[in-house]
Amino acid sequence: MQDSFVYKICGRQEWESAVAEGRYRGSALDLKDGFVHFSSGAQASETARLHFAGQENLVLICVDAGALGSALKWEASRGGDLFPHLYGDLSVEAVRWVKDLPLDSQGIPAVPPLE
Repeated sequence: MQDSFVYKICGRQEWESAVAEGRYRGSALDLKDGFVHFSSGAQASETARLHFAGQENLVLICVDAGALGSALKWEASRGGDLFPHLYGDLSVEAVRWVKDLPLDSQGIPAVPPLE
């Protein structure tokens, strides 16, 4: 599987700290698991629903998958689907854009249409 872009949902403050440092080391869960969890464009809305419902001040980060090189691995996860995992820090230079993720009327982060 080879998507052009992969996506990360995280807190705005967490991302702002990463930008100041020049790299994103991952969330507490990422650090525990040993890799940064990403989603494909097709997976991002379900990731938001399952893992981020009710959380405010989130951002969606679009990352150039090609810029991550061999550190990006597609591995089986939820329901056997292949998910992108980054084994290493995310350089902020690989980020193409960052968008706020407001909550919809049901408290789910509203992921915009993606590739």
